[in-house]
Amino acid sequence: MNRVLSKTVSTWPGWYSRPRWLVLALALLAGGVLFGSLGAGAFSISWSETLAAFRDGFASADRQHAVIWQLRLPRILLGFVAGGALGICGAALQGLFRNPLADPALVGVSGGGALGAVAAIVLGVPGFLQGLPLVSLYAVPAAAFVGALVATAVVYRVATWQGRVRVATLLLAGIAINAVAGSAIGWFSFVADDVQLRELSFWSLGSVGGASWEALGASVPLLLLALAVLPRYARSLNALALGESNARQMGAPVEEMKRGVVVAVAMAIGGVVAFTGIIGFIGLIAPHLFRLAGGPDHRWVLPGSFLIGGCLLCGADVIARVAVAPAEIPVGIIVSSVGAPFFLFLLLREKRRGGVE
Repeated sequence: MNRVLSKTVSTWPGWYSRPRWLVLALALLAGGVLFGSLGAGAFSISWSETLAAFRDGFASADRQHAVIWQLRLPRILLGFVAGGALGICGAALQGLFRNPLADPALVGVSGGGALGAVAAIVLGVPGFLQGLPLVSLYAVPAAAFVGALVATAVVYRVATWQGRVRVATLLLAGIAINAVAGSAIGWFSFVADDVQLRELSFWSLGSVGGASWEALGASVPLLLLALAVLPRYARSLNALALGESNARQMGAPVEEMKRGVVVAVAMAIGGVVAFTGIIGFIGLIAPHLFRLAGGPDHRWVLPGSFLIGGCLLCGADVIARVAVAPAEIPVGIIVSSVGAPFFLFLLLREKRRGGVE
């Protein structure tokens, strides 16, 4: 059975037989995007000055070095890891729901995470926990993780009927979760003070402008842990594409995989929305872009979606910084401007194929 499971996706003809080279090319592209993003912004920095900043290290007092090390590098790293997490979580949710329209924002996972983070910001940490080490650093990500976990579990339970996930129910459940989260965030904003309102202002549009080394230290451990868990379910997700009963017959640990994917996605999305707010559609676009060129094997779709998602969010952040410099466009607006038409295109395509019920 395990031998059959390992070969669920056979060797694909033509380009599909070489998805590993596509992943390698995306890794090289990601390196170029990260390096190129360091020089872009209201204060332009040349490539030679960027290389000099890395050569001289963190301690240099030059203006260019301070901009790169203290402002842009943590922002770019957070943007890339956050976009990558959205991409890989979108791929995992699409495999879990067996639905190409699943996305962390569309199905309410991001909304639930944002609600948890906003509640932690407005209500604060309980008094008996305030003296514990690292509580203030990890309180918001932990609350976002709980909110994302609850939202994922509710959506999965509502959308599943007789072992099958219905796309219409999935989207309606996501709309309902987002509506509940949005109204609750509105109530928290109503009772928040001026300082908390300024802290919450970026949630509605999404931004990586608040990135710092402290934010990276609080969010990256959650993200890396989640990203380390998801690839181990790649073969099970391949088998699940044939249906739950067939996947079980092939030896796939279906129930363990469901729990693992739900917890990992909630952990990753919680870490993302705690510091970036809600950024939609990256998790929808990235997996589809990889599948168009690299095929549906989740062993490659997951890492490929991570790399594409990171590049997309970093690219959108560059546009946000340079389009109306020295002002800045919230990155969520840019992503939604591209993602919403793409989602409509996917919905119409699935309708023509008879995949939307």
